[in-house]
Amino acid sequence: MGLRAPHVAQIVEQCPAVGFLEVHTENYFGGGARLKTLERLRETYPLSFHGVGLSLGRADGLDKDHLRQVAALVKRFDPILVSEHLSWSAYSHVAVPDLLPVPFTHEALTVFAQHIDEFQQLIGQQVLIENPSNYVAFDGLDYDEPEFLSLLAQRTGCGLLLDLNNIFVSAHNLGHDPLVYLKELRDPQAVRQYHLAGHIRSGDLLLDTHGATVCAEVWSLYDRALAQFGHRPTLIEWDSDIPPLDVLLGEAARADHRAKVPAHV
Repeated sequence: MGLRAPHVAQIVEQCPAVGFLEVHTENYFGGGARLKTLERLRETYPLSFHGVGLSLGRADGLDKDHLRQVAALVKRFDPILVSEHLSWSAYSHVAVPDLLPVPFTHEALTVFAQHIDEFQQLIGQQVLIENPSNYVAFDGLDYDEPEFLSLLAQRTGCGLLLDLNNIFVSAHNLGHDPLVYLKELRDPQAVRQYHLAGHIRSGDLLLDTHGATVCAEVWSLYDRALAQFGHRPTLIEWDSDIPPLDVLLGEAARADHRAKVPAHV
């Protein structure tokens, strides 16, 4: 389950039965009380670090200070998983508060692979790369997204974090088949984690808001992923309109049940 500020005190007090806690890495760069709370939670739960700001797709080299801060946290907390996004969000000294799409070209593949190698070498463990939600398509690409991710895993040894909601949202917005997406991923062993989340509709588009329960279609896609890739650590993401903790625990329990009692797909 994702650790979010409204639930921290309740989780510390009640210690609900969840398999692991995932935190946004950058939230702990500043030190202070947050780090002390995370130290306390680590005594009960395995931790997963999910980065949102490293900008692995940037073309001008990674931010060394950002890298060092991530590496220091990894060394201190020894998370079971470390992940980042298939995106970019900074260039030169300008950063944007969003995850921007990467064009799936030969050049982008080379840059992204080099940055993954640099990241993994610094922290001394595998990094997982999460597929994005898409709202527009590029022209003149050399690869489709599943092929690009598969080649990254092949070249760097990185793992893949499959966000099933992102796959569904992107398939709807771009007119693709989400089941074909799963079939085009080359190496089942590269898939190391799943994310599940909710979305909203805005006109003809679906928006990946992380602000609702998981829809039936995404649960079905999760069943397909379980059948194809097997059970993996699974996270319920909820970042806006955050509900009471019991709602998230219910979604997490539903995911656990589906993993233990696979559906016929």
